Amino acid sequence: MALTPPKTISILGSTGSVGSNTVDLILRQPENYNVIALTGNSNVALLAEQARKLNAKFACVANKERYNDLKEALSGTNIEVAAGPESLIEAASRNAEWVMASIVGSAGLAPTLAAIKRGATIGLANKESLVCAGELMMQAVSDYGATLLPVDSEHNAIFQVLDFDKPQNIEKIILTASGGPFREFSLQEMAHVTPEQAVAHPNWDMGAKISVDSASMMNKGLELIEAFHLFPVKEEQIDILVHPQSVIHSMVSYVDGSVLAQLGSPDMRTPIAYALAWPDRMESPSPKLDLAKISQLNFESPDENRFPALKIAREALKFSKSAPAVLNGANEVCVQAFLDKKISFLDIPAIVDEVITAFPHQSLSCVDDVIQIDVLTREKARLSIDKRI
Repeated sequence: MALTPPKTISILGSTGSVGSNTVDLILRQPENYNVIALTGNSNVALLAEQARKLNAKFACVANKERYNDLKEALSGTNIEVAAGPESLIEAASRNAEWVMASIVGSAGLAPTLAAIKRGATIGLANKESLVCAGELMMQAVSDYGATLLPVDSEHNAIFQVLDFDKPQNIEKIILTASGGPFREFSLQEMAHVTPEQAVAHPNWDMGAKISVDSASMMNKGLELIEAFHLFPVKEEQIDILVHPQSVIHSMVSYVDGSVLAQLGSPDMRTPIAYALAWPDRMESPSPKLDLAKISQLNFESPDENRFPALKIAREALKFSKSAPAVLNGANEVCVQAFLDKKISFLDIPAIVDEVITAFPHQSLSCVDDVIQIDVLTREKARLSIDKRI
């Protein structure tokens, strides 16, 4: 069914995994969407292709050095072109009623806030923004009348089954985790894993950074912090459960003993479609769930000895102040160093914990504070990495 008028949307991070899946859904129902802006990091060829197919009004690339490449790739069109980190904020500030915030890492914070301050509806796939500046973001959502629709499959699942009107009835929320490719590895085995092994997720098709986070279970730690800010629960009301099949995407347990779950095939187009069509629903090409074929669903508690990132993240949330921002910045630097084969897989949580412990934590009153903490964190993380090389 065609929307009248079409929904105006922008996609921040359109060349990444979530952004590309969003583009895929829009191209299946192009009459329902009017694309205002697209942004990418450095993949000019894909960004230009998307902009042409979607007839976007504005396209920008975060890498300033790729401006001429993008301009040339979009020559002969009426698409406005820009480059540089400030252009991402400009894209978010364009008048789109719905914005997909899928820029990976802390780089997505400022653009996401720019969209929030317009009172837009935000499909939030950038968990790092809430991790770094959760209180600031949620206050801005309230102040400017914006709407946050979580796109991470776990938080999207909780959003669908949680009774926001009666939070007193919630016993706990349960974030499920696949356990990643090293779920059954010993610490000795994990000490020798390669980046190629870490990015080969058993269930989900994700980018390199998110795949490594999933392998270390840092992704689940970040999601714990994100859930704390998104939903009306305390830290101790958030549990994590390993579920290797990735069929149950998360659950909410209520005081009467009821447990409500959202199920689906492990395909990001399902939660993206939910957020894109909200408050309605739209058809998605995701494979339909066949429980008879799956036959069995398994669950286990996470092992914090083999996956210390979970404990580190929970402690950072309890400590609050700048600790979650430090956790995020240090992790981003360490993941890249692992992908560059400078440190081992087990070095990632060890260095993150080292940086958090040594950091003089402070309260965050504005975005500039977050940015300053992020810069200092990355410097300390790089120093720790250099000591191990």
